[in-house]
Amino acid sequence: MIRLNATNKPRTISLGYGVEVTVEPLTSAVFAAARNDPAVPALADPDNPEAGGEGREVVTVALVKAIAIRTITDWNGVGDADGNPVEPTADWVGMLLDQWQFYEAFNAKFVAPFLLMRQEGNGSAPLPTGTSEGAQDTAKAAKESAPAVPES
Repeated sequence: MIRLNATNKPRTISLGYGVEVTVEPLTSAVFAAARNDPAVPALADPDNPEAGGEGREVVTVALVKAIAIRTITDWNGVGDADGNPVEPTADWVGMLLDQWQFYEAFNAKFVAPFLLMRQEGNGSAPLPTGTSEGAQDTAKAAKESAPAVPES
């Protein structure tokens, strides 16, 4: 069962190490905008030297960063090199997610649940041989076998 949260209110996510981020809801529109971010398709190009041999992973990181830039509106526990609090601008959000532990936490707690729901598609349970495989019969069983067609 998919549980839809009809609220459009921001929520706070703990990323560990005293860092909390306030995020706007991740909607299909936000996801599409992040997917179309100029940094993401450029890295998806296999001929791009920035993608290296791990192009898919680099694209995933770029996509998660693009989502974070669009959804993080506030945070606690993030400061510059001198310990002064900073605002969650695109540059600072990118720097935060360059730290693996924060990238992993943000991805696992915010992006992955959205992607799992997106994968479910129309809400049908994934079945190995098609969507009707797990369905219950709707017709009663035949009482007798049908006669064979004559061979003439």
